[in-house]
Amino acid sequence: MNWKGLKTGERTVLDHVFWASGISRDALAAAASFSKTRANAAVAELLEQGLLEQTGEQVPTGGRRADTLRLSRSLGVLIGVAVGATGLEVGILSPDLAVMAHHSEPADVHDGPGPVLSRIRVLMHELLARCGVAPRQVIGIGIGLPGPVDFDSGQLVSPPLMPLWDGYSIRDDLAADFSAPVFVDNDVNVMALGELWRMQRSLPNFLVVKVGTGVGCGIVCQGQVYRGANGSAGDVGHICVVPDGPRCHCGNLGCVETLAAGPAIARMRTEAAQAGQSPLLARMLAERGPLRLQDVAEASRAGDMAANQVVQRSGALVGQMLASVVNFFNPSHVFIGGGVTRVGPLFLAAVRQSVYHRSLALSTRHLEIQYTPLGERAGLIGAGVLAMQESLRQMELA
Repeated sequence: MNWKGLKTGERTVLDHVFWASGISRDALAAAASFSKTRANAAVAELLEQGLLEQTGEQVPTGGRRADTLRLSRSLGVLIGVAVGATGLEVGILSPDLAVMAHHSEPADVHDGPGPVLSRIRVLMHELLARCGVAPRQVIGIGIGLPGPVDFDSGQLVSPPLMPLWDGYSIRDDLAADFSAPVFVDNDVNVMALGELWRMQRSLPNFLVVKVGTGVGCGIVCQGQVYRGANGSAGDVGHICVVPDGPRCHCGNLGCVETLAAGPAIARMRTEAAQAGQSPLLARMLAERGPLRLQDVAEASRAGDMAANQVVQRSGALVGQMLASVVNFFNPSHVFIGGGVTRVGPLFLAAVRQSVYHRSLALSTRHLEIQYTPLGERAGLIGAGVLAMQESLRQMELA
């Protein structure tokens, strides 16, 4: 992709077009604080270079109809990878983040980076072939991983859920197959990027909380993902909610992750099933083996009282943790994602009740708490945003 010699104004235009997900020339000039003359000149140059393209027409509001601008699909494609503790998803996306092909499957990060990344490389090549795209046409690769990431080096640092990945160079691993730049970040930061793009950067201060095998938080502050001094900002899963609680895999007692994440929910319901507190869960245990979060979610949606009690307790503990974060950060929105979204509204209601009860009135006056609108696609879309955003930032200026 030839982005050499771009002027500052042209890069600004590309950035606004990407984040707007389609924008008219007039709206672009206003967003970039350019005169119409300057904006039109930059657009004309970018159209000439094949970096932008015009698509269709907007719904008219009076006067001349306006073409919509987007990043040109001739630029190539993005590869997004969302890795969770128990599964992974790989997708091919166009520069405007339309999903061209994707595949998800179970995976275990405890197997280490070698086997997992080997499988990811295979899927990348298979999906590219399905789309009729060569590896050299890849603009950038974005990867989200469930652990603290040093963003500059792209390496995980002492990740509690995946210790074998500590310090492993994912970029070097993929370099043999792809010349495109590789960007690695924490999975919840990537989800936050996805939501930021979905809202076209209209919300400057919000949180994305993932509750799955672990608990993490992506922080968007003043329109940017906040990673902290060393990349560990948002590691809320190890905030203590029960001082004399069970020992967490991090070594401390009573962390919200060990008490309220997916494995804890499943473990408590397995105990309830074995104790005869729930015939439905007992039947699931007998038929399916050890209960998983999705089994508890299914039982909860069916109205099982024992499952509902665990879901409510988990939501209350997550809300207890979030109340402190809300008091500290004062976000406008909290979006909750991860496997827990399959549980349904009961978990969300318990989180809301706990947050509103424990937070200061001023912090919650306009606070909205909801599941992530992007749902299970948040990680994949966010990985695409990461790849495109950082590729744009690396463009060479004239």
